[in-house]
Amino acid sequence: MSTANITVRERIRKHFTALTKSERKFAAYLLEEYPSAGLASITVVAKQADVSTPTVARMVQKLGFKGFPQFHQALLTELQAKVQGPAERRANWASEAPEGHLLNRFTQAITRNLEQTLANVDTAQFDAAAAQLADISGRLYLVGGRITRALADYAFTHFQAVRPRITHMTSSSASWPHYVLDMAAGDTLLLFDVRRYEANLQRLAELAAARGVRIVLITDQWLSPVAEVADYSFSCWVEIPSAWDSNISTMMLLEALIAAVEERNWDETQGRYERLEQLFEATRLFQKPVRQ
Repeated sequence: MSTANITVRERIRKHFTALTKSERKFAAYLLEEYPSAGLASITVVAKQADVSTPTVARMVQKLGFKGFPQFHQALLTELQAKVQGPAERRANWASEAPEGHLLNRFTQAITRNLEQTLANVDTAQFDAAAAQLADISGRLYLVGGRITRALADYAFTHFQAVRPRITHMTSSSASWPHYVLDMAAGDTLLLFDVRRYEANLQRLAELAAARGVRIVLITDQWLSPVAEVADYSFSCWVEIPSAWDSNISTMMLLEALIAAVEERNWDETQGRYERLEQLFEATRLFQKPVRQ
């Protein structure tokens, strides 16, 4: 693949470990509102990212650009990345895909996504979010969008066993005011939102935040607008050689949060597991192993 065909996102991935602390700060700012965050002049971009102009210039060169104008032009060509539908995504991957079997390309993309996601998780924020999700003094609400509702459903199944006072909100936004009606300060909302970001989820988050609800957001590398009101935001890299984005790095982060909450409340959780097994036994939900 020629460097001309590599997106700015991919360049940042490739060179991230070589960036200085201030350059990583600019990279994070750029990815938060990608690609529009880099479309102003170099002085404006530097000011908005709270870094120096030389820092921006150095990072741009580390990414392989001759200067900021070339970097700026590359971002302009990607301006529609955040609103692309499946057909456009597939077209991009097809034009940039290296030679080799799809399974190999898929594996490479997933591996990069996992590495990049883990590299950008702040462990202190992760621990704080886990503590919030484990706080049973308030109710935990879970919600996802058109695609991510499957993640919310998965999270509900596990968190329901781990802790009490949990509500799985339906995917119908028309019913959300009924849930918001009972939300109170100290409650937690775990919300999933990936591109193309859903306006209803943003409005729900704003309403919940106004009531003092703490919001944990799991999103993609472009960062959902919900991040503006979220207390904790986690960006998961999702691009794969497909018309659809991947949920593998998102699921990895979710399962890590579930495990962290389980450990924080282990005494209570262990008791819940034992009582749950007794109920499974009473309902004969699962088959018993055949003994020889």
